[in-house]
Amino acid sequence: MVKSGFRFTLGLAMAGLLVLGGCSQQQTPEPPVAKVEPKVDTLFGEELVDDYFWLRGKEKPEVIEYLEAENEYTEQMMEHTTALQETLYNEMVSRIQETDLDVPERIDDYYYYTRSEEGKQYKIYCRKKGSLEAEEEILLDHNALAEGYDFHALGVFDVSPNHNLLAYGVDTTGSEEYTIHFKDLTTGELRDDQIDAVGRSFAWANDNTTCFYTILDDAHRPYQLYRHTLGTEKADDKLIHQEDDDAFWMGIGRTKSEEYLFLSMGSITSSEWRYLDADKPTGEFAILHPREEDHEYSVTHHDNRFFIVTNTDEAVNFKVMTAPVRNPSRNNWKDFIEYDPDVKIDDIEAFEDHLVVYQRATGLEQMRIYDFEDGNSHVIEMPEPVYSFSGASNPEFNTNFLRFTYYSLVTPRTVYDYNMDDKTREMKKQYEVLGDYDPDNYQSERIFATAEDGTQIPISMVYRKGMEQNGSNPTFLYGYGSYGISSDPWFSSARISLLDRGMIFAIAHVRGGGEMGRPWYEEGKLLNKMNTFTDFIACAEHLVNENYTSPTRLAINGGSAGGLLIGAVINMRPDLFHVAVANVPFVDVINTMLDESIPLTVVEFDEWGNPKEEEYFHYMKGYSPYDNVRAQDFPHLLITAGLNDPRVQYWEPAKWTAKLRANKTGNETLLLKTEMGSGHSGASGRYDYLKEVAFDWAFILDKLGMGV
Repeated sequence: MVKSGFRFTLGLAMAGLLVLGGCSQQQTPEPPVAKVEPKVDTLFGEELVDDYFWLRGKEKPEVIEYLEAENEYTEQMMEHTTALQETLYNEMVSRIQETDLDVPERIDDYYYYTRSEEGKQYKIYCRKKGSLEAEEEILLDHNALAEGYDFHALGVFDVSPNHNLLAYGVDTTGSEEYTIHFKDLTTGELRDDQIDAVGRSFAWANDNTTCFYTILDDAHRPYQLYRHTLGTEKADDKLIHQEDDDAFWMGIGRTKSEEYLFLSMGSITSSEWRYLDADKPTGEFAILHPREEDHEYSVTHHDNRFFIVTNTDEAVNFKVMTAPVRNPSRNNWKDFIEYDPDVKIDDIEAFEDHLVVYQRATGLEQMRIYDFEDGNSHVIEMPEPVYSFSGASNPEFNTNFLRFTYYSLVTPRTVYDYNMDDKTREMKKQYEVLGDYDPDNYQSERIFATAEDGTQIPISMVYRKGMEQNGSNPTFLYGYGSYGISSDPWFSSARISLLDRGMIFAIAHVRGGGEMGRPWYEEGKLLNKMNTFTDFIACAEHLVNENYTSPTRLAINGGSAGGLLIGAVINMRPDLFHVAVANVPFVDVINTMLDESIPLTVVEFDEWGNPKEEEYFHYMKGYSPYDNVRAQDFPHLLITAGLNDPRVQYWEPAKWTAKLRANKTGNETLLLKTEMGSGHSGASGRYDYLKEVAFDWAFILDKLGMGV
């Protein structure tokens, strides 16, 4: 029986009964089965057969009907967990301060902050003038803007230098394509200016009239920079720069010193920065240093110098150099922080009297403070052995206070103001975890697994005290391992629902991430990508061998490129995992990387390789999850997708699901859940997001026999 381009299987051959969604009269519903319509290509003498290529094209009714049928099947298969989902959701909501206020941030004579109100999905953006006792001014109520929309996200949110205008970008589909609006903060009225189909990058010039923004190409790449003058039509905006190299993205920003605008262009392995006096927005951007192969750098401004984080001169983990503003050519660069192979420099931030260096040593984040006056430096001490932090925007240039947010696997988000002169800190706020949460009831630690080649792979863990290493503990193992992005330990009040049910939560810091420096990333990309997957398997095996857990008690999770990780390891070692959740997974590696019209493809040749080159083709085909599905038992698997996702197109998880369903043996559950009105990051509202988390976790707990 064929229904709009896909076939539903009969639950009982003799029943003769079938309804939309695949439910027969038997107790367990049958899943929809996608039709097989082979698309055959040949590359390097090897035949590539894609049975489900037809799932590309969300404008086709048969595609939407298939996705909706999968959603209906998922809903039916998860119906028995409805009470558990509700319990988890209520637990998560009960721990958050629903009506809350973020720490105000001073910019000139204003204090800017956001706040939330009970029952409302989104933030309210506010400010006060002169003091925190002044009358509140609401700049933007995101809840009011979002009324009537299933999805609503803000991109640009930038107040003009004179504090009289607000530019904000709106995305109502999850496509990450924004419309910029301008609000007059003196009258509260919207201006007629409106700029459609832009990215997230935006900057004001110092005249409070001129602004710059980026436009996206068909592959969703920011490739054009335009200059707009308030009060004029978009058609009159001037194209300032067009980036014709498909491997490069661009961004625009204004320095903390407020003296310059920076136009940055970068690929995964190369950079180019241009600068313009922010007081002269109609001038020409000057190139600081032209792009070079395998040379990455970033720039900040201080006084008469540019500070440059660069990997030049074989500084694999980066170093800091300076260049005079009057002539910043490469032959005038001088070392400010000499290269140290044991320290990875991630970023820098310049204040009037200090330079803050964000770095990594022995896998842990650090903040090193340099004093311009005496030349001394020190590292800010942290209270726990395993921790993480995030910098605030720190918009004020002339201050000796550095604001940052500290957290660990057991310590909630805590905002500090750190005095860079006397080395003291003031806690401005610790975000409250309501209920009976006590960090002393939980234990965090870092252990190491041994990879196939002998490399020691860190694992960060947290669990409730009293855990016994008897092999019976349910364990949630998370992984990512791409783009040099570090999966540093983070706090989650929602996660308490797992820990209090006896679950261990662990992060596998596999190669391909950046936790242990730039070489850690290089050893997990391109022709080294297999290390990412074997590292994760080694971490799982270590947890089993050390009696933390067992394969029948082990759940794994990853999203996007982390979903690639999940797809690869369940193909390689399906016996090692009992349940897996792959969120918006990048799994159709060969087909995606062969199609240069798809967003991110050309940009990411330096991450994955170009399969049009034979060596890369064979290597990538060796791990691509979609291409390596075969007849075998798989773990219980929940796959999620976003119909409007510009980063991982919905058809990747949909095709993967269809192929798994056609090939897998055994009776393990396979579900596909597609959000039909959102993109890569899922729901935009905070309550809707927690419902998605509760759904995923209910699936895991249910399959681990903990669904009560």
